[in-house]
Amino acid sequence: MSKLFETTDPSRRHYKTALIVGLIAGAFSAIVKFGWEVPFPPRTPERNAINPPQTLLQQIGFPDDVALATIHFNGWDLPIASFIIHFGFAIFFGLLYCIVAEKYPKIKLWQGAAFGFFLWIFFHVLLMPLMGTVPAPWDQPWQEHFSEAFGHIIWLWSIEIVRRDLRNRMLHVPDPEVPLTVADAHR
Repeated sequence: MSKLFETTDPSRRHYKTALIVGLIAGAFSAIVKFGWEVPFPPRTPERNAINPPQTLLQQIGFPDDVALATIHFNGWDLPIASFIIHFGFAIFFGLLYCIVAEKYPKIKLWQGAAFGFFLWIFFHVLLMPLMGTVPAPWDQPWQEHFSEAFGHIIWLWSIEIVRRDLRNRMLHVPDPEVPLTVADAHR
């Protein structure tokens, strides 16, 4: 358990860079998650008539004209409030992940996939059913669990890919836990 909370050398942490990278990675990952849901829609059309972000907004008191608001683009009415929640969630966790990764490298376990899986369990299996935002896990179809579980894994993996690439390009050094020299590797 102590290895789980092992930290990096403070002199090698770059939180400003992590903030910039987290914003970019979060926005990118929101688009990745949208893309995942095209071939693997998480909900039936009936359950998606009012989707979980819209339901959540209604639960916390937003009027229907806000929670169910749409914008029209290319013949489609698109749920703008849902998109704002979707991008906000992705950007928040992109920022959190990139900032935490500077100090606690274990968050990157399996290139972020473990954290993505944890977030799916926390939000879709525990919290949102407890709040009544989505049905209890046993009342959700297996396709929803498949789409959301693997969607969260792919989503976090995309954050990690962007984080590592942009951080290393911007700083010209590897992640803080990666030794800079051969001598450092043998300590």
